[in-house]
Amino acid sequence: MASNKNALIRYKTIDQCLRNTMRTWTLNDLIDACSDALYEYEGKDIYVSKRTIQLDIQMMRSDKLGYNAPIEVYQRKYYRYAEEGYSIMNIPVTENDVKVMNDAIQVLRQFKDFSLFKEMDGVLQRLEDSVYSSQKNNRAIIHLDKNEQLKGLLFIDPLYNAIQQKKVLKVNYQSFKAEKASTITLHPQLLKEFNNRWFLLALVKGKETTLALDRINSVMEVENTTYIDKAINGDVYYKDVVGVTVSNTRPQRIAFWVDKANTPYVLTKPFHKSQRLIKYTDDGAIFNILVIPNYELERLILGFGDSIEVLKPEKLRKRMIQKLENSLNRYAIKKQTQL
Repeated sequence: MASNKNALIRYKTIDQCLRNTMRTWTLNDLIDACSDALYEYEGKDIYVSKRTIQLDIQMMRSDKLGYNAPIEVYQRKYYRYAEEGYSIMNIPVTENDVKVMNDAIQVLRQFKDFSLFKEMDGVLQRLEDSVYSSQKNNRAIIHLDKNEQLKGLLFIDPLYNAIQQKKVLKVNYQSFKAEKASTITLHPQLLKEFNNRWFLLALVKGKETTLALDRINSVMEVENTTYIDKAINGDVYYKDVVGVTVSNTRPQRIAFWVDKANTPYVLTKPFHKSQRLIKYTDDGAIFNILVIPNYELERLILGFGDSIEVLKPEKLRKRMIQKLENSLNRYAIKKQTQL
């Protein structure tokens, strides 16, 4: 994503340069301009090679992005637009472009409490007006599972903005285990959705901490405090877990058997991207995954009831046995009580 963003910044910069006909532009001039623009946008030096700008010009000349830019070389070293007044920013949005964006909007607007998606409606309307088209049927035909009664959704916006603007926050928070709420100063890093719940990954006293949004009571910005940006990549951070609970331990190879009736479900919806089918058995199949055991994995396994059996590691197997025995005892106790 970062490389695509940098390319767009370079295209825009080259376009601005070539539109300025008050001076001449060599390849080195374009390299310098793009380097300056990337530094301005990203706040750091990003190397721009001669080959990169040559490929950018080639891309702008092509129809891959719909530009077909009339960039020409004259006097063997200067670049300019052959058409006066041309700009890649003047490329019209097609009706198909609007349709594609409209389809995306219908999915995204289901996140009602995220103002970023609400604002996209206005963007879409302006795009529709620009090509004199309208989408007559705005009924969403993709339905996302969501719980609108879930607490904490109103904090998505301020947390998102704080992460984007690199702001330190004070959060009034009460976990399910705590008797009363406490105020936490934190550096928000990432918003994570899992199983219809939202979580905040933040830096608290130098330690990466996960907070459930439905346990947050209030959020307040902290002034005059330097934000610590860990630049966390969600795909990397959560790659070894199911869910959101990440511990400082090594991933383990977890083997489990699933009965024949549920094997197709596990095959088509893997527990984790590391899942492998080991072999089929007469009554089901054996799989394994390479993950860090956590609460969410246990909940997932228990959700399959008697259709699954953890084979190893032994520690997790014993933990599942203990939980199932506790459940069985609870049923037995209630039955005796009712009698």
